[in-house]
Amino acid sequence: MSAEELTFVEKYDLLGCIQCGRCTGGCPVTVRTPLNVRRFMYDTLNEDLLEEISAKTEIWDCTTCYTCASRCPKGLEPMEVLIGLRSLQIEEGRVQPTVRDALESIFKDGNPWGMPRAKRYDWMEGLEVRVLEPESEEKTDVLLFLCCTDTYDPRVIKVTQSLVKVLNKAGVDYGVIGEDESCCGSEVRRLGEEGLFEMCDEENVELLNSYNVDRIVTVSPHCYNTFKKEYHGLKTPVLHYTELVAQLIEDGKLELTGQLDKVVTYHDPCFLGKQNQIYDEPRNILTRIPGIDFRDFDRCRERSLCCEGGGGKMWVESESTKERLAEIRVMDAKELGAEIIAVACPFCLLTLEDASKVKGLEEEMRVADILELLAEVI
Repeated sequence: MSAEELTFVEKYDLLGCIQCGRCTGGCPVTVRTPLNVRRFMYDTLNEDLLEEISAKTEIWDCTTCYTCASRCPKGLEPMEVLIGLRSLQIEEGRVQPTVRDALESIFKDGNPWGMPRAKRYDWMEGLEVRVLEPESEEKTDVLLFLCCTDTYDPRVIKVTQSLVKVLNKAGVDYGVIGEDESCCGSEVRRLGEEGLFEMCDEENVELLNSYNVDRIVTVSPHCYNTFKKEYHGLKTPVLHYTELVAQLIEDGKLELTGQLDKVVTYHDPCFLGKQNQIYDEPRNILTRIPGIDFRDFDRCRERSLCCEGGGGKMWVESESTKERLAEIRVMDAKELGAEIIAVACPFCLLTLEDASKVKGLEEEMRVADILELLAEVI
């Protein structure tokens, strides 16, 4: 039986669910929405009700943070059921205009932000960055893959520019793709657009495999997770930038000579932490910065609170008026006495920075990517 012939129940292994409720009990968004993951697992056993169930607005509340999967004693991934239900709505064209526009923009211009390809690398102006040629005989150590948000968003572009400064300082042999780079498709899949994700997978794998490089380094954990776990046929090893930078510091290739006398905490991105167990490298970097007083959140590492930026939520308008998880997170940081919330994900940066403004904390608490902090002390 082919994958296309599997029933919904078979595809998502719904019969494996023992209805223990650990998925719903650990789901971070249940504090502000009616989403009940366990209930969806049970209800979708009746395939005659799939269309009715998929029409429930709660399926768009899931951030695909992976908490439900990490807690499931049967090894199931309940959030995949919600993605499957979303795909039914996508097929019928029953999605919010913001979701529709983001997906159309990815199909036409390779990014969800409605921006032309020609502007994808405007951020490089004035910087020493090499654009690599595919099929080159000359091998380069690092191919830097920059996600759409890191290349188009005015705030997050500063992170990308900081990375260039760090890599240049450490003498890393690296280059970028240029205007041919396209969206990795991470949020495309999580919004349920399976066909478009397959296109992203096929085209990006072909493109990435055409470069003569030793490794690919991503800025976004979402790109990292997709390359590592969801692409088919990618031949080059993939690292997140925190892995590369931590090793550069450990090897003495990147010296941190400045001082940062601040109380700093670190927010674990779900796609880096829960989904790929990269917890130590970001902390190793931060604790090597002179002057930093590092304090971990109570809810950290595998218990970290999701910021609600993943799962396509950047383009889904929530109907809930309750306090957002990012707002809870910045208040936790305030209680911790943190002056800086360090992040390693563009979505986390945007959601937490916005939350700090909502809570009136932007003057006393800074949200910054680890790369920005490094750029200040090298």
